[in-house]
Amino acid sequence: MPDPTSQKHYVAPIETESIAVDAVRISDKPSNLWRDAWQDLRRRPLFWFSIALALIFLVMALWPTLFTATPPNDDCKLGNSNAGPTEGHPLGYTFQGCDIYARIVWGSQTSLAVGLIATLIASTLGLIMGAFAGFYGGWLDSLLSRVGDIFFAIPYILAAVVVMTVLRDQRNVWVLAVAIGGFAWASTARVVRAEILRVRQSDYVMASRALGRSKFRTLLAHVIPNALAPLLVITTLSLAASIVAEATLSFLGVGLPSDVMSWGNDISKAQSSLRVAPMALIYPSIALTLAVLAFVTLGELIRDALDPKARARR
Repeated sequence: MPDPTSQKHYVAPIETESIAVDAVRISDKPSNLWRDAWQDLRRRPLFWFSIALALIFLVMALWPTLFTATPPNDDCKLGNSNAGPTEGHPLGYTFQGCDIYARIVWGSQTSLAVGLIATLIASTLGLIMGAFAGFYGGWLDSLLSRVGDIFFAIPYILAAVVVMTVLRDQRNVWVLAVAIGGFAWASTARVVRAEILRVRQSDYVMASRALGRSKFRTLLAHVIPNALAPLLVITTLSLAASIVAEATLSFLGVGLPSDVMSWGNDISKAQSSLRVAPMALIYPSIALTLAVLAFVTLGELIRDALDPKARARR
């Protein structure tokens, strides 16, 4: 009988190399909603085009002398009435003999100022009303929601017409912005309330309450910061709507006074000479269209980037 201890056994070699799939890369940054959205936006040429166009209008509104050295009103001469383009005046002249290009540049200050202030008012009111209604619930939610329904039922353009008609002697940028933003916050509040209702069920909100933080501190520290994505989208779209509202009210003669430079006032004045000098109306209309298009496109792209389902469909 052979000795069992003398038999040789085959032992398979042990692989010591780590598999790349199972390797944990500690240096990688954790993914989140904002980082994924940025990674999606940076790869889209339309995003950079809309950003560049919006920045051009913002810089034009803040520093108009970078775009033109021609005074918008002081250089008006009736001898140039409805004249075509000349050297230093690439877009020609208005019926009053003013430089169209200079008025477009300087008019961007008024149009964007009204849009920005009105959007800030509407977004602030909508955030406050929606956040308190969605987080606290109960009778406060019912009260704030009913107030929001009342404002939502009132077209803010019509409300602004009434306000500006009553305050015809005090018409300026601030009054017009308050008239628009003060009645346009209801849609923002609805969006914010819906997002707050979703976020307040999260584990980190429950953990904050379990650690003894008050409801108000939890709302400020955890709920609102995690509910800002829809607010960013609707704010961008509201900015475009506010610019259109200012132009509409000024065109109708119930917005800013006629001596205030804005795209809406220039379009309103140019309609009387549309047959003989149509470009005096078309050029401010193009500027208004491009500004609104830039902010609308930017808002649509941000909305798609913040939606994982929309990113997955592309």
